[in-house]
Amino acid sequence: MGIFDKLKDLKDSSRASQHSFQSSSPNTLPLEQSLKRYRKQRGVNLGSWFTTEDWLATELYKHALEPRGSDFDLARAPNAKALMEHHWDTWITDADWEWIRGRGFNSVRLPIGYYHLAGPYPDVLKGTDYAPYAGVYEGAWQRILSAIDTAGRYGLGVLVDLHAAAGAQNTDGHSGMSHGKVKFWDKTNLKSTSLALRFLASNLASNPHVVGLEILNEPKNDNRLQGWYESTLAELRPLTGPDFPIYVSDSWDTSWYAQWAGRRTDFVVVDHHLYRCYTPEDKAVDGRGHAAKLALEFAPEFNHWCDQAPIVVGEWSAALDDSRLPQDTPASERDAQKRAFVNAQLDLYQRAAGYWFWTLKSGRDWDAGWSAYNAAQAEILPASMVRGRLRQPGDRDAACRQACDSHVGYWASQGGRPNGHVFSSAFCQGWDDAAMFLHSEGQAELGFVAQWSRRRRDAFQGGQLGDDAWQWDHGFKQGVEALNAQALE
Repeated sequence: MGIFDKLKDLKDSSRASQHSFQSSSPNTLPLEQSLKRYRKQRGVNLGSWFTTEDWLATELYKHALEPRGSDFDLARAPNAKALMEHHWDTWITDADWEWIRGRGFNSVRLPIGYYHLAGPYPDVLKGTDYAPYAGVYEGAWQRILSAIDTAGRYGLGVLVDLHAAAGAQNTDGHSGMSHGKVKFWDKTNLKSTSLALRFLASNLASNPHVVGLEILNEPKNDNRLQGWYESTLAELRPLTGPDFPIYVSDSWDTSWYAQWAGRRTDFVVVDHHLYRCYTPEDKAVDGRGHAAKLALEFAPEFNHWCDQAPIVVGEWSAALDDSRLPQDTPASERDAQKRAFVNAQLDLYQRAAGYWFWTLKSGRDWDAGWSAYNAAQAEILPASMVRGRLRQPGDRDAACRQACDSHVGYWASQGGRPNGHVFSSAFCQGWDDAAMFLHSEGQAELGFVAQWSRRRRDAFQGGQLGDDAWQWDHGFKQGVEALNAQALE
């Protein structure tokens, strides 16, 4: 090979390694076509489909190499590519999609790893632990896109969740590694994660079935995390526009991240995971006890978070540590304990913008704590996740006049300058939009009220409200609340 041939090969190789990220203009989707993103999410996780766990995908892990604790141990197994592709093609079926929709769920959370991008964007794996196993995962991305399209055909939204980042962002096997170390902060791994997220953002922001992108699942708390969130959002927003929902894990520091997200003007959602089965304190309380603690002790704090920022519960379950119960406790009582716990959670989540149960299914014979299928069979989950039947609301204009009179009267008495036109316009818009959501496919409430209100406000009188913008937001919120109170039993 001559020198010019070598230079040509190097040039071609360099070109092939580059990836062009296409920017999505702000408000890529018209507002009325974005209902899936703004509705209250009633979801279930599709755990162990793409990022797998040994205690869920039990048959698959029989083929893994030691220590058999993560995707990395599967990737190194003999015939790994065929094993993984068979698993991807069989773990979730049409019957599963039918069941999810039939139970009243309206979205799914889809955990993936950075290595699942090996096919369309091999640069993501360069220098990482998974680089030698890129071939195992080259067929994953097309299957992920197919899953999103299939969910959309069933009326479901998809929250795409980067569950496993390069180097592992926490010490658990579901982060993609079994070494029990956090190597996420290494320079090469940070670069890989940045490339993965920019690829995902540029490819998903304009997909109407994608309700958001979660940029990192359960990272171990670190004083660098907020800075990383801010720099990553700055990288992604030119690709998505400000109105694409980006979800961030609270790293179990919800108070901090709720106030942080609440100060932002773009669409950022805080994801809290609620489990009550791991700590010694949790193990000392039964299901009814946990239900009472949620309602009496935790709810005020949780509601305060929801007042500050959009909060979702991206993972929750019916799982309890039953060791506190006597060994001869009948199965019916164990189920009743879980049922009380679940009902208390669902009551709590009414204040949140959404939730996703962990998880749809398990490879184990029976697990009513973690498997939505088994929890439904045991009537621990309700027959339908849709809460409340629709009824005919009262007169909108009468409700608007009453609310507007109250608003104007109060602020005038305080020496303010109430704008009745702005408030009443917003109230009626909020009422009408809340009704639109309730009568849309799947009967879902408007969940992200402030974010939807902001887009309506920007369209009202060209968004030139100045100091009256807060009156729009107050009116819109009151209109939504008034309609929901009258239309939902």
